[in-house]
Amino acid sequence: MKAPSIMKRQSALGAEKYFTESNSEAEEEPPGATAILNLEEEPPSTRARRRFFGHIPDSLWDDWKWHFRNRITTVEQLASYIPLTAEEQARLKLVTIKYPLAVTPYYLSLIDPADPNDPIRRQAVPAFDEIALAGICSEDPLEEKRDSVVPGLVHRYPDRALMVLTDICPMLCRHCTRKREWRHGGWVRTSNQIEAMLNYIRNHKAIRDVVISGGDPLTLSTPHLEGVISRLRQIEHVEIIRIGSRFPVVLPQRIDDELCAMLSKYSPIWLNTHFNHYRELTPEAAAACDRLVRSGVPVNNQSVLLRGINDTVEIQSKLCQGLLKVKVRPYYLFQCDEVEGTEHLRTPLDTGLKIIEGMRGYTSGLAVPTLVIDLPQGGGKVPVQPNYILAQNGDEFLVRNYRGHIYHCHNPRTKARAKPVLVPVKVAVPVKKEGARDADRVSLRS
Repeated sequence: MKAPSIMKRQSALGAEKYFTESNSEAEEEPPGATAILNLEEEPPSTRARRRFFGHIPDSLWDDWKWHFRNRITTVEQLASYIPLTAEEQARLKLVTIKYPLAVTPYYLSLIDPADPNDPIRRQAVPAFDEIALAGICSEDPLEEKRDSVVPGLVHRYPDRALMVLTDICPMLCRHCTRKREWRHGGWVRTSNQIEAMLNYIRNHKAIRDVVISGGDPLTLSTPHLEGVISRLRQIEHVEIIRIGSRFPVVLPQRIDDELCAMLSKYSPIWLNTHFNHYRELTPEAAAACDRLVRSGVPVNNQSVLLRGINDTVEIQSKLCQGLLKVKVRPYYLFQCDEVEGTEHLRTPLDTGLKIIEGMRGYTSGLAVPTLVIDLPQGGGKVPVQPNYILAQNGDEFLVRNYRGHIYHCHNPRTKARAKPVLVPVKVAVPVKKEGARDADRVSLRS
């Protein structure tokens, strides 16, 4: 396949102006650091870059703004890189009328074009099921609009607030919780809207933790982002600032020296990112996380459980162990939200429970994320895990360990002795054969 010519073009979402708009904001960022991972073999990204982007010099490849300006945003462009039949192209065009397409050249280079079920491809490339199953689930299952106290500010939990600064992302992930916003094009909160959010936070002293999100807030220029962070830091009762961004995964070149130097001035800042598959742990991604950590910004990972992408014990174990190697803490494994247009990617809850059970005890506890459901109707996040307590009474617990062995544990009495009650709990028995798979593609270990 002939490598297509890459021309600078206006983003389909009209986003380019927001990070190139004014004098100091238009300055070019320095190239990212060199790779820090030793790979056993040449990664697909290296082969794909040589095949499709070999004519792009390193000075451009290392420039995040070049990737953003040259995102693949049409089915015709996509077909230049990934084999698509005429029928497939026609079906995908129908999907993009409702749910647009945007993929960075960097993330596209991670895709195996010969594999239609490639886990990287399934996160980035539209699927006809997005509209075929569109009647299932809802646009805003988490009721964020209901819990917005001023435009862009969600205050659901007593001591936390969420600032949504933009709906612009470097890539439109097919499982996105805020997929409903795509049809509105690219927008950024105005100065007046941001000031209204800050005023609300100033006037509500219970808020000690503020999450900056989007879209992806790192699509904003570093000076623009600093303008928000610096004002948050001036609010005495705000203790923690968190940033939610998938840039380390889909466009790690954005994590440059200028950004890291800025973030280091406003500690403590945490960054929550979103690796879903171990193949996303490239040398570029590892270097980006390394720069953040060295700047005093701890990095957590919030993965989403996705059918056919990361729904096995083996993939989750390899992902989480790989995250620790690049200084990223596995934090949450989310049950995929009940968002319209994502039903084909959602798994049964049992799949996540079996994955956690298959990891617990077989790898470090630090590598086991917390399985979480973000409840519909704005119910909030609820952790779920396999049940290891088989029965209990006033004097003891009956507990099984990760191997299925049963143990009696003494239960200290309270002052008022409770009447013993035996509470049976139904427990799934692990498959004894190593590597066996159940109907949900989950590997179980004995």
